[in-house]
Formats: sequence, structure tokens, C-alpha cells
Amino acid sequence: MTSVAFIIVYDSGNPPKPGEVSLAHNGVLFLDELPEFDRKVLEVLREPLEAGQITIARAAFQADFPARFQLIAAMNPCPCGYLGHPNGRCRCTSEQVNRYRSRISGPLLDRIDMQVEVPPLPQHELQNKSRAMESSRAIHQRVIQSRERQLSRQALPNAQLSSREIEKYCGLDDSCQQLITRASNQLGLSARAHHRVRRVARTIADLAQSDEITPEHLAEAIGYRQLDRG
Repeated sequence: MTSVAFIIVYDSGNPPKPGEVSLAHNGVLFLDELPEFDRKVLEVLREPLEAGQITIARAAFQADFPARFQLIAAMNPCPCGYLGHPNGRCRCTSEQVNRYRSRISGPLLDRIDMQVEVPPLPQHELQNKSRAMESSRAIHQRVIQSRERQLSRQALPNAQLSSREIEKYCGLDDSCQQLITRASNQLGLSARAHHRVRRVARTIADLAQSDEITPEHLAEAIGYRQLDRG
């Protein structure tokens, strides 16, 4: 997949043209089999994920392209894809698993707010049609209401809050401060990850129509940083 090295960011013609990250502006960029991309490609994503734009500098010119997108990526748990599967087919060693996951650098992982493992569903769950599930319509309505709360409170979505705005709008009481301090020490969270956890916790609180971030909201946000646990 190394052939996408420049297409994913920009078209290297003269003059350069917007690439996939700009075409996904205000939308979703989905990358499947994330570790299979060339590492240099993935590292270029750090700038737009942080700044919402991509800058292309050449000797004769500099071009800025908008790139505020929502990144959704998928990867296998190990090279063979069966780590933790109940069929026991995985034969990958710890070294192989670590080498595979290390293709995603720490700085890039820091910029991914939610890292969630999705285990395979048992066969009886797949065939169970009587499970009570929230409808997509109901979820859609909750998301709209949450976004409206954010715009009413701070005039922009939680995802765009700066460090200073996080301190203002994502305040934590003493119990939450103790919780995130313990989590930071145990998981080795960086300052960037610390801020992103608070933004996610603020969004969880908004979805619950809560004015304050509670320890339950914060614990859920911390729980979404599963790859930080190694």
C-alpha cells in the first residue's frame, strides 16, 4: 500500500491538488488495515489531525489545504488476525504482536481519541434477533442534541476545543482529578492524551445531558484508550 504515500495527503503535481485528507474535509476518512500503510504516510496525518489543515511547502511556493476530518481506522489485533479469538488459531508471538502494533507510532496514537477492541461475537449472539438495541434514529437524535449543547455552551464542537478552552469547559471536580491522575500514572498518558480524554468525557456527559463531567463519564473516556495499556 506504499503507493498511496502522496495520494493520501495531496496530489504532487504542479501546482499540487487536494488529496484524500482534504477531500474528506468536514467528513470521514476511513483507513482499513491501518498498520499496512507505509509509516511515513501515517506520520503525515499528525499535522491535519492536530491543526485541521495540511501544509505543502516547496522551494517556490507553499500551499495550505483544509483537512478537518474524522479519522476512523481499523486494524487486526495481530499479524494473523486471530489474537484472543476463541478458536485458538493465533500462533503469533508477543514479539510479533508488538512489532505489528508498533507500526502505529506513539505520537499518532496520541491523536486518536478512542481506541476500542471489538471482540468477535459468539455465534448465538449473531443469530439472536430478539436483543433489545437502541435504534439508529434514537442515536442520531442524541448526537444532534449533544452537538446543540456544545454549540450553545461554547460556540464550537468539543473536538475543536483548545487546551485553554478545555480548562474552561471540561472542568473536573476533586474525585475526577484523582481518577485522571491515577490513570495518567498507570497508562503513561501524555499531556495531549490527557486533554483528549477530557474532551471525550465532556462529550459523553453531553450525550447524557449532564452539565458536569462525573467520574463515570471520565472512567468511560479513559476506558476507550485501550491501546495505551499495551
